[in-house]
Amino acid sequence: MKDIMRVKCLLSADIETLLNQQIKKEAHSSAMYLAMASWCNQNGFDYSSDYFFKQSDEERFHQLKLFKYVLDMGGSAISPDVSGIRQEYSSLREVFEEALEAEIAITQSFKVIAANCLKEQDFVTFEFLNWFMKEQREEEYKARRALELFEVIGEEGTGLWEIDKHVNKIKYDSETAGE
Repeated sequence: MKDIMRVKCLLSADIETLLNQQIKKEAHSSAMYLAMASWCNQNGFDYSSDYFFKQSDEERFHQLKLFKYVLDMGGSAISPDVSGIRQEYSSLREVFEEALEAEIAITQSFKVIAANCLKEQDFVTFEFLNWFMKEQREEEYKARRALELFEVIGEEGTGLWEIDKHVNKIKYDSETAGE
């Protein structure tokens, strides 16, 4: 039965595995951002907490988008088990540093999937991944801008309070980015 299903699946076994691994990474990111939202809330950084709640929702949306795609292509989407989420941080800066590192890792993971799609001439999945590549450009931009606030504003005095206030104002417009 499984061989018959594989014939009907438009994904190769390798691409399906990579997409399921990405689903797990997105679920992990969603949970990580939720933990960051909690830490920020507990430490009085309400705007940063809101920022990470939104990030968590976005990662969950990405997870579901990938999940549905695997199913739509006749594959088997696997609901991931997520554990080992870090709950404590030493500073607000550390939270944002980890967020940027996570976004860079996610971008790299999508690049691996895209490279494998090209290798297998799976142009349908490659085209599907373009949405995520654009999304990652935005995610990395916002994470870098958040970290730049620490350099521009500084952490002394009311600096952390100012940083917290500005985090939710970071916007990305692909038409004006880099200007």
